[in-house]
Amino acid sequence: MDFQNNQARRVLLIATLAFAANFSVWTLYAVMGISIKETLDLSSTEFGFLLASPMLTGALLRFPVGFLCEKYSCRKLFIWQMILIIPAIYSLQWVNSYSGYILAGFITGISGVSFTIGIRYVSVWFKRSQQGYAMGIFGAGNAGAAITLALTPVIIRQWGWDSIGVFYSAGMVLMLIVFILIAPEETQYMQKRRETSVGFHLAPLKEIQVWRFGLYYYFVFGSFLALLLWLPQYYMNTYNLKLETAMLFTLLFVSISSMVRALGGWFSDRYGGRAVNWSVFWVCLVCLFFLSYPPTTLTIHGVEKDVELFIDINLWVFTVLILIIGIAQGFGRASVYKVIQDHYPEHMGSVGGTVATLGALGGVTLPVIFGIAVDLIGIHTACFMLLYGILAICMAVMYFSIKSEQHKKLLKDAIANNFLNH
Repeated sequence: MDFQNNQARRVLLIATLAFAANFSVWTLYAVMGISIKETLDLSSTEFGFLLASPMLTGALLRFPVGFLCEKYSCRKLFIWQMILIIPAIYSLQWVNSYSGYILAGFITGISGVSFTIGIRYVSVWFKRSQQGYAMGIFGAGNAGAAITLALTPVIIRQWGWDSIGVFYSAGMVLMLIVFILIAPEETQYMQKRRETSVGFHLAPLKEIQVWRFGLYYYFVFGSFLALLLWLPQYYMNTYNLKLETAMLFTLLFVSISSMVRALGGWFSDRYGGRAVNWSVFWVCLVCLFFLSYPPTTLTIHGVEKDVELFIDINLWVFTVLILIIGIAQGFGRASVYKVIQDHYPEHMGSVGGTVATLGALGGVTLPVIFGIAVDLIGIHTACFMLLYGILAICMAVMYFSIKSEQHKKLLKDAIANNFLNH
């Protein structure tokens, strides 16, 4: 099927909307967390654990849910996933302790598995030459975080932050009803695939290549998650911005990064996922180099007097660099899944779920590491230093894997042409 098919377009539309709604819930603590931190007087480390709580559930459940997508209807799984989180969202109005918010975060984090369900639901409706673009459009549902960043401050200002749970649970009920009414059931092709064994879906996970893809996604998606959670308070602490202004800058980052994912899918279809991914890494490496540099005062001992040189990245330069990284991450998220679709078209549930799990773990681990680094080192830019190191590892792994594949191809060609016998 393809974009000319009405049902395929309907699947893509409703799945993207459902993913956006769920993603807005999954990233709710990006805004609520700031108020919680101030109310409960949390340290940076405690704040990192708070942000990571919904990410943890969403990350860990993506792996088993990926297998469920191969055995059960993705439409029904989507419905049950939304039903499960609505009571937890509504109960946020009564939570008033750190442990309570952590527990609520764990339950609402189930919204994070919507990506794994949706990517499997959507991908089979489109032919291979269009799947990168289709999955890119679906992945633009990451813009659901923009809903949270834009809407939540308004709710807090007008009705108080205790009302957030009421508004969001009502929104999810509406999304659930619309999804039930509009979403088509799976294709006959997917129904036939239910007969495949668990071993068939587990087989690709023995390949190191799958885990390499997971490492790449850990950066392009995991660091995106971590940044959208971390940026509001970073803007407030580093540049002394008010909450509304910090949210506006973060909203810009999230919106642009999410919207370009569809364009990244188109580029991946046209030029290849790996080429796009490699370019993304280089762009991010350059930007992170400058972002990692903390405000510094250099004293130069001159002939007649000392000269002080102050090095700092101002608000606007910082924002431009962050936006460039966001655009690159959007392209990168699309390109990784295009590569997965190229290599494992029959295993998008299992392989896609595994890679999604590893990527989402970035949203779990990175905010915590950011908080620990800030508490121990005392430098706000420590988060970008860490991302620079992670990216360097990703690039080294990709470089050597490419070299290894080129060597194997040359050897294979040599054997095929009987060169070794001359």
